[in-house]
Amino acid sequence: MTQQIGILTSGGDSPGLNAAIRGVGKAALGHHKMHVVGFRDGFRGLMENRIMALDGGQLSGILTTGGTILGTSRDKPHKMPVGGKLMDMTDAIAANYHDNHLDCLVCLGGGGTLKNALRLKKQGLNVITLPKTIDNDVWGTDITFGFDTALGIATEAIDRLHSTAHSHHRIIVVEIMGHRAGWLALGAGIAGGADVILIPEIPYDVNIVAEAIRERARGGKPFSIVAVAEGALSVQDIAALSPAKRKKKEDDTEADAAEIVYAGRTLKLAERLEKLTGLEARVTILGHLQRGGTPSAADRILATRLGTACADLIAKKKYGVMVAAKGEDTVPVKLEDVGSKVKTVPADHSWILSARRVGTNFGD
Repeated sequence: MTQQIGILTSGGDSPGLNAAIRGVGKAALGHHKMHVVGFRDGFRGLMENRIMALDGGQLSGILTTGGTILGTSRDKPHKMPVGGKLMDMTDAIAANYHDNHLDCLVCLGGGGTLKNALRLKKQGLNVITLPKTIDNDVWGTDITFGFDTALGIATEAIDRLHSTAHSHHRIIVVEIMGHRAGWLALGAGIAGGADVILIPEIPYDVNIVAEAIRERARGGKPFSIVAVAEGALSVQDIAALSPAKRKKKEDDTEADAAEIVYAGRTLKLAERLEKLTGLEARVTILGHLQRGGTPSAADRILATRLGTACADLIAKKKYGVMVAAKGEDTVPVKLEDVGSKVKTVPADHSWILSARRVGTNFGD
């Protein structure tokens, strides 16, 4: 009997989503002779039964396109805004799953999507997830698709800011996405030659950062690039957090969690550094620029590998897993094993050690 699969994209958009949709779809259609449909705008589209046929025509020409042809949203099955209220629409989602005679639902997303997929699995639905996020913070996989593209964008931004920092003898503070994980800021900071890198995993002391910048100025380099992750906190910030807000920050997997504490703290950091060093400071917030545009070659390859592996798993009726990248291979990881875990940067990670060797300051 021909298998029928549905695909949705959930959470923030990311380079490589269309490549992953294409990978799953083309392998399912051409190699495994399955039927494939897509649901628009994440779990909301499944709840509202908004279907998009995914045939060869729809899958053609999307490999290099950014964003997602299916659209996305952050709506959760158990907390869906309906009529001005948050409602549990899990039963409606399960009903549409069965009404469409799906054998498996493929969910492309990050940590929040993984948790929502696990909830649906517990309701008896067959689900498989693919790890997508520019933050690279999904536990159980070597890398997520979207990360490499965003890393390149952030690195290029730092490259371009070096010349203006040098010309005007300024401190340039570059805010980089990444939520609670420092992979993106760390990688871009190293690749772009940032003088200071501030990440969530290493609480920083602004006085130590200022002294490092003053030391550079005394050595004839009156300019500095500070790459700061949006989730980075100073030791003073952490001390000021109430236990409840600290737990919220640790537990939350939504993209807006970084805004829970001190909106505009990057601006405040720049103001503080300006006062402490006597140098002009300017802020560049890269924001959603990091999410858009054509995916890199590495992300296209990764998304295609994960997507085709997903179709193979469905053909074998191996459900309830995330398709993870492990070296040059792909492996299924049980959704229960991923759970609410977050892959953060270890303090002894080789990237950090290498950055310290070349004199990069982490504010500690």
